[in-house]
Amino acid sequence: MRNLYLLGNTLLLTFGVLLLDILIALPLAYMSVRVKIKARRFITILGVLPLAIPGYVMAYALLGLGGYNGTFQAWFGWTIPRINGFSGSLIVLTLCTFPYLYLNLRTALAGMDRSIEEVSRSLGHDAKSTFFKVILPQLRPALLAGSLLVSLHVIGDFGTVSLMRFETFSYALYLQYIAAYDRIYAAWLALMLLALTTGALVLEYKMLKKAIYHRLGRGVSKAKNYLELGPWAVPAYTFVGILFLVAIVLPVSSIVFWLNQTAFASVAGNLYEAFLNSVQASAPAAVLTTLMALPLAYIGVRYKSKLSNPIERVAYLGYATPPLAFALAFVFFSLQVSTVLYQSLLLLVIAYSLHFLAEGIGPVRSALYQAPEDLEEAAQSLGYSSLKSFIKVTLPLLRGGIIASASLVFLSAMKELSITFLLSPIGFDTLALNVWSYTGEAMFAEAAPFALLILLFSSLFVGFLFSKELKK
Repeated sequence: MRNLYLLGNTLLLTFGVLLLDILIALPLAYMSVRVKIKARRFITILGVLPLAIPGYVMAYALLGLGGYNGTFQAWFGWTIPRINGFSGSLIVLTLCTFPYLYLNLRTALAGMDRSIEEVSRSLGHDAKSTFFKVILPQLRPALLAGSLLVSLHVIGDFGTVSLMRFETFSYALYLQYIAAYDRIYAAWLALMLLALTTGALVLEYKMLKKAIYHRLGRGVSKAKNYLELGPWAVPAYTFVGILFLVAIVLPVSSIVFWLNQTAFASVAGNLYEAFLNSVQASAPAAVLTTLMALPLAYIGVRYKSKLSNPIERVAYLGYATPPLAFALAFVFFSLQVSTVLYQSLLLLVIAYSLHFLAEGIGPVRSALYQAPEDLEEAAQSLGYSSLKSFIKVTLPLLRGGIIASASLVFLSAMKELSITFLLSPIGFDTLALNVWSYTGEAMFAEAAPFALLILLFSSLFVGFLFSKELKK
């Protein structure tokens, strides 16, 4: 019965977040691509900026709003109850994950063939009918891809549900590991988590199998015709304004409010140490991940075969595995094989690298697709070996992809909580661990500097990642 209860909570939260994400991301993506609106660039920023706020930081900010000494009480004199449990988890995870769906939908809408819509209009369908009968079915792959990312994130989330005290498989796994330390039951919970994520992967594959959504023939490119908002202008701008207020203004304001309550001198030493610890673990992980990503991406791009694709896909197993289950596997491995590795910095770095390898491969693979293979062949015809031609010719062309790969892994590791919690050495406190531990004790003022530093680092990365997009 206990397992059924946990399964019900996990699925309820996952489907609830997916539903709210669709209700937010779909209109936001449609407005940013298809609608004539003055706030187009602002909507694009709004669609990606919540990626800079990790779930546990958002949970900290939301918890800090309520209570007799909370942000709302200080601002307006209102004492609102602290939001936690299912509702708190639902709100936080929705605000943190809708960008995954937004980015997929926005990309799909931008690349969709508009002549299909023109045919629909010529057959007498109005804008509403065209959207539901023509556009929405074409968005199915993007919806499924984004929903898969959201589902994996929610199922594997630990920081948010633990702070909100909502029992899912991840939270139960944490409690079992900490309180009872029953390794057998903890292993069963980890396997159930893995079964859920595997089910999500299989379901997404089955729903997209043999589906075709591209046009045959290149045709003639069509000019972009934006739809007028008309009577929907007020609801559209209201929707964007409320989303900006809830997703960005309230959490940032809550962090700044509690920062002003902090006796900074009392946490300055811990803040500096936590920052150094985060860098000490994240920087080697970024280098190691990039070194592993290079050969895997190269094999997948340059030597396509029935064997190369599965080799490249192995990298995604670590990312698809829920972080707590992934870290617990490393705990069991180190205790059984080499106790020297247990709670060592080396084990933490290796776990980071394998978990974020899928993120590291993406930018390198994209850079390889843009690097002409002919240049390597020309170098080999001049007497260079395959290795030397790669180092002299191709590697310099991959510099941008390598930098992006290392940056992505570095900042993902800086924000990681679950793996750090289980595998970090004793006394090795990172920024993420400090936010989580202080918030768990309702010490919001003490958590504020750590949360703000994570937010600043994440914002810089998101700005770097989408700088070209935001200039459009």
